[in-house]
Amino acid sequence: MTTTSDPAFAKTEPVELVRALFETLNRQDLDALYEYWADDIVNDWPFATFRGRAEVRGYFKELFAAVPDCQIHVEKIAGEGDSVFVRWRLNGTATGQPWRGIECNGTRLEVHGVDCFTVRNGKVVRNIIIFDQLDFARQIGLLPPEGSFIDQMGLKLYNASARLKKRLRRR
Repeated sequence: MTTTSDPAFAKTEPVELVRALFETLNRQDLDALYEYWADDIVNDWPFATFRGRAEVRGYFKELFAAVPDCQIHVEKIAGEGDSVFVRWRLNGTATGQPWRGIECNGTRLEVHGVDCFTVRNGKVVRNIIIFDQLDFARQIGLLPPEGSFIDQMGLKLYNASARLKKRLRRR
């Protein structure tokens, strides 16, 4: 396999390139990650879109500051043409700096997700990231545990509000 310092890097097969990108992520080597991304990379997350290498790097810098032991394990990887699909599992402990405004509380995380990469000329030009935000929010305590008293009361309040809005629309 070629490496980022190899002049043949641009000829690396997309699946191998993405596999190497995950290895670099797990080393938390933010400078080396630049070699994998096109200048105008677009990363689409469920909560935000990051454009360009600097914004994508900033996202991972914040993630690693929040979850210093963060590791993203490739569970399945497949490619077709310039597309690479990765099913992954993130493990780590939220012991560091706030992440996207959320204070870290020492929670152990296990987040599952899928990425859809587009690779052209040996660089990632786009990545669409999908993960279960509800499960993540429950893990870190931003939302109550499923089925808990607070969860049930929240559902009842929501349903009461929805019924009231329906009645008001009918008038």
